[in-house]
Amino acid sequence: MATKNFIQLLNNVIGQLNGIKAMVEKNQDCFSVLTQMKAAKAAFNSLMNKYVEENFRACLKKSKASGEAKEQVCRRFFKEIIKE
Repeated sequence: MATKNFIQLLNNVIGQLNGIKAMVEKNQDCFSVLTQMKAAKAAFNSLMNKYVEENFRACLKKSKASGEAKEQVCRRFFKEIIKE
């Protein structure tokens, strides 16, 4: 996926978050706000998954150039993904 596509997906998520902010500011129905929050969360998770799929190998290649072991990079990469 090209960088432009990632930027477009990020802009979509940002737009959703701005919409949620406006809903909260207008004190709209909590169920409508929660529905939009779930949609934004799903969009962001989808973006993150695509980013991981596209960049994992590049991350491994960069770390190999720096002398870091693949196993260590994999552990660090996945630790970063799952930590909250």
